[in-house]
Parts: sequence; structure tokens; C-alpha cells
Amino acid sequence: MPLALYALAAGAFGIGVTEFVIMGLLLDVSKDLGVSISAAGQLISGYALGVVVGAPLLTIATGSWPRKTVLLALMAIFTLGNLACALAPDYWTLMGARVITAFAHGTFFGVGSVVATGLVAPNKKASAIALMFTGLTIANILGVPFGTWLGQAFGWRATFWAVTAVGLAAFAIILLLVPRSQVAPEKSNLRADLAVLARAPVLLGFATTVLGYAGVFAVFTYIAPLLTEIGGFPEAAVSPILLVFGGGLIAGNLLGGKFADRWLVPSVLGSLVVLALVLGTMTFALHSQTMAVIYVGLLGAAAFATVAPLQMWVLEKAEGAGQSLASSFNIAAFNLGNAAGAWLGGVVIAHGPGLGAVSWVAALLPLSALAVAALALRLDRQTLGEPATARS
Repeated sequence: MPLALYALAAGAFGIGVTEFVIMGLLLDVSKDLGVSISAAGQLISGYALGVVVGAPLLTIATGSWPRKTVLLALMAIFTLGNLACALAPDYWTLMGARVITAFAHGTFFGVGSVVATGLVAPNKKASAIALMFTGLTIANILGVPFGTWLGQAFGWRATFWAVTAVGLAAFAIILLLVPRSQVAPEKSNLRADLAVLARAPVLLGFATTVLGYAGVFAVFTYIAPLLTEIGGFPEAAVSPILLVFGGGLIAGNLLGGKFADRWLVPSVLGSLVVLALVLGTMTFALHSQTMAVIYVGLLGAAAFATVAPLQMWVLEKAEGAGQSLASSFNIAAFNLGNAAGAWLGGVVIAHGPGLGAVSWVAALLPLSALAVAALALRLDRQTLGEPATARS
């Protein structure tokens, strides 16, 4: 794999730390800024909203720019946004800085996915996407725990100062390693790009992503109470167990990319089936502490095994024009799934059937995604007039 992919992974690492580290600092932020914990929690929702809104807007605004220039501009926004977070004097300034930082998220992964596939041979495209997303998985294993410790030891602002430094480093690495000649802008216009998004297969690809990933976050959002209240673990055991989840993320991400390079459609369908099975049986596994730890790792693997296949599938559906915009929209779809899954899990807990049912209810979401994917394949067959092949 070319060094440029590792530059993209460095940017993904920084973005991943920024997105998730706030979860471990909510108490510190709420005390320092004098807001409730629930208000501090809205900093997570604000970030997700920034991704959903910012991904298409920034991708459209930078559509005629060279892609390397786009990536550098996004890392500049990311770095300045984190600097603003570190300096924020009050809650609403911090919220605004978080939203601005999130604008870079969706477009970076969207444009970065297109850049990654252009740097490798056709039979390595999904693996290239997976390698870029490895930065995000490593952020969950190393960056987020370290950032949480740093914030708790030296104040939450120290974490954002550290992430600002990561942003500067990622900017320099992308500047040095990503070749400008291989990442020219797409020759398309906004009308053509939007027409691509209106295609039924592309829309169904987005819907598959939303439903599939909603199942992941319906459980992962509430993983701590699931482990402590049902699994019987002490609270101190949650962080070490989440390291197992992080290991699963890396393994699933790389395996998903490898399989998608060879069998794209079977990888999309198969990863959703595996995710549904893991979620559906996790309800029973939680009652055994050994099985609970194993299933946390399996959940991580099943969750990220879907990422590269789903991203590659949408890119292929959008082939011809508007790939960057479609790719960015799919990143927004992942984040929309995160928010929807967290909301659904909360409804199940608050209004029944309760915490113990969260995982099997979550399993219904990737099964719904399978139905949507099957509809997309059926439309493909009707359009082509022949059976869909192993690669769409």
C-alpha cells in the first residue's frame, strides 16, 4: 500500500479522537463550564449534526478543487476547530467549535475514500478504504483512552490542545505524502452530481448504511450499563473490556476490506448477516462474563467489517460522476445511523422492553438493511436485464 494511504489514516486518527474522546470527559466539561451532564452530552449530538450537514455542503463547495487541496483545507478546519475548543470560554462557544470541527469529518472521509481508491490497483480499492479507516479504529483503542486520561489529569482543555497538535502533524504528513497528480478533481458539475444522488441504487445504498450502523450504536451507546447491570462487571472493568472492542474494530475493518476486494456484494450481505447474528445472540452471551467479553470483541469486528464494503458499494453505484459527493453522503449516513441507533436504544430502555432487550431489538436493524440491499440488487437486475454478479 502506498505511503499516501498512511497519511490519510493519520488524518482519520485525529478525527476519530476528536469525535469520541468527549464521551470520557463529559463530567469534567460539565463541572468546568457549569452545565448539566445532559447538556454536556449534547456536544456529542452537535458533532453528529455537524457531520451530517457539513459533509454535503463542504463537498459541494470544494468540488472543483484538487483533492489534495481539499484534504489540506479540511485538516486546517479540523485543527482550528480543536484549537477553538481548547480556548472556548463557555458552553456555547465550545458547541460551535465542535460543530465547525465536525464539518471536516464527513468530507474528509468521503473525499479520502475516493482518493484512497485512486491510489491503488482496482482489486485493492476496498482494502485501501479499510486502511484509511484503520486510523479511526486505532483512535478508539489508543487515542481516546489516552485523551481521556490526559483530560482527567490536566483538564479537558489539555486533550483538545493535544488533538490540535495531532491535526498539525496530519496536515504536514498529507502535504508531504499525498501526490497531487493522482488526486485531480472530478470533471463533473453540481447538477450531474445531484442526479447521481437521486439514483435509486445510490439512495438504497445510503439507507443500507443508516440501518446497518444504527444497529451497532443501539448497543454500543449503552455498552457500559449492559456490562455492569446485566453482565455483572464492576465499573472499573468496562475500559479494559472496551480494548477488546477496539481490537475487534481493527480486525473486522481489515477483513471487511480484504473480502470486499474479491466479493463486494457477498461482503455487504454477509457482513450484515454476521452483525445481525452477533447482536441477536448477544442478549444471551451477556449472562456469562467470559462470553460477554468475547461478544464485545465480536461486536467490534462485525461493526467495522461492514464499513469498507458499504462505502465501496456506494462508490460503485455512483461511478461516473459525483463520487466524492456520494461518498461524503454515505459518511453522513453512518453518523445518522449512529444517532438513530442511540435514540432507539434509549427508547427501548426507557419505555420497554428494557435494557436486556436492546441487543435483540438492535438486530432487527441490520436485517432491515439486508432487505434494502436485496431491493437494490433486484433493481440492478432489472436495469441490466441480467442477474447481478458477485460485483455490482
